Order: sequence, then C-alpha cells, then structure tokens
Amino acid sequence: MTNSLPRTAAAILLLASAGTAGAADLDGAALFETHCSACHNAGGIGTPGFAPPLDRPEFWQELGDNAPKYIAGVVTKGQNAQITVRGESYAGTMMPPVPGASDEELAAITTWVLDDLGKTDKTVTPEDIAAARSGMTIADVKAMRPATE
Repeated sequence: MTNSLPRTAAAILLLASAGTAGAADLDGAALFETHCSACHNAGGIGTPGFAPPLDRPEFWQELGDNAPKYIAGVVTKGQNAQITVRGESYAGTMMPPVPGASDEELAAITTWVLDDLGKTDKTVTPEDIAAARSGMTIADVKAMRPATE
C-alpha cells in the first residue's frame, strides 16, 4: 500500500492556490476596463466634467514615492475633492471606493495606472492596498494630493 498523504497534501496546495493569482499575474489594463473605465473612460482618458483623466504622467511623477500610497488610498477610500485637470473642473461627484475588486486586483490596476498612464516605475502591492483599507481616511488621501496641477 502506498502512502497517499504527500499526494493529498500536494493536491490541497494546488487547489488552494488555484484562482489566487498574484497582482503581478493579473492584467491591470483589462481590470481597469472592468472596474474603472465606466467613469474614467477607456484607457483612462477621463470623462469631461465627470471623472478626470488618469493619463497624466506629470501628476503621478509629482507625487513621487507617495504615488503608490496615494492611489491605494483613492481606490479604497474614494475621492471627493474639487479638482481642476488640464483646465477642466471636476466637482460635486465623489468617486467611491472601487467595489468588488480584491486587493490583488486593485494592486494590478493601480500599478498599471502608475506604470502605463503615469510613466513611473512605481508599483502597488496587495499589502499597500490592505494598509490603505485599514489605515487611511479620505482626509489622508486629500492631504497627499499636490496643491496644484
């Protein structure tokens, strides 16, 4: 009789890891289209007067090392600041926290925004998302935003 315990343990580990892809394995662009493009438009180009464009390298680069923490706060806490982007005013509509996305999915989305749209070398980890969920407020997010754009 053979010992099936190692095979059983391997099968359990395989099943447990199935469907739990890490943020690096996820397609941030596709997830952005699913979770964010209804407001921020395809490719993050924005919707005039409603949701600002996210394809603004100058903004993300000005945030510098705070960019991952800032964007993690925005997607987990939302944003309700009146802002002007490229001469267009965005006021009165609060961006809610992104619903229905896991920490890994939000990390993939926000890393894509920072990398592809923001032209930074910054990444957001699932741990950054979890920390923002538990340790940030909307006021914290507002305070990190550059004064001018």
